[in-house]
Amino acid sequence: MNTHIHPEIILSRTAGIRPGQRMVAAVLLAVMGWFGLPAFTVTAASEVYKEYEVKAVFLFNFAQFVEWPQEAFQDAATPVCIGVLGDDAFTDILEGMVKGETVKGRSLVIKRLRDMADVATCHVLFVSRSEEYRLSKIFSLLKNAGVLTVGECKDFAIREGVINFFLQGNKIRFEINPEAARKKGLKISSQLLSLARIIEMEPPKERR
Repeated sequence: MNTHIHPEIILSRTAGIRPGQRMVAAVLLAVMGWFGLPAFTVTAASEVYKEYEVKAVFLFNFAQFVEWPQEAFQDAATPVCIGVLGDDAFTDILEGMVKGETVKGRSLVIKRLRDMADVATCHVLFVSRSEEYRLSKIFSLLKNAGVLTVGECKDFAIREGVINFFLQGNKIRFEINPEAARKKGLKISSQLLSLARIIEMEPPKERR
């Protein structure tokens, strides 16, 4: 899998940006390899912070390449809500990275989730690795919800998650489960799918 975003894709998402958006756009261009840079490498220095900083940028970019069902928004003014379950440090980084940004004309709201019952109130849900022990409960609560789930746990995308981050060597990669997205009524751009490792859900085994 290649994590380089083609220039036309980035330009289509950053054209006409406001001055307040330049920081995120610049980071997107650098991280996604518009200048021919390699995929982001996690170094020993500030490893955890850098990892989550890049994941925050990816998360923002994922939202640009996904379409939610119409009923996911009350009206044209409803913001896109990104919820974070687990890591408070990531919430702070994400808030700083996307402050003042928009997704397809909608404002962005970052929500630090304390109650499991709130997971279905988001459009995007980031599940920290600290919540791996609760994945079955999380997926159960989101069974009929059009929520883009993004995780960083082993087998997250196999267990009904839509997008999952993983490290390959010391580089951040991501995988997508298109079937999980379809079941939630989410449409993922073919441009984003082409950059991911695709996870196929195994068909149920026949009983003998």
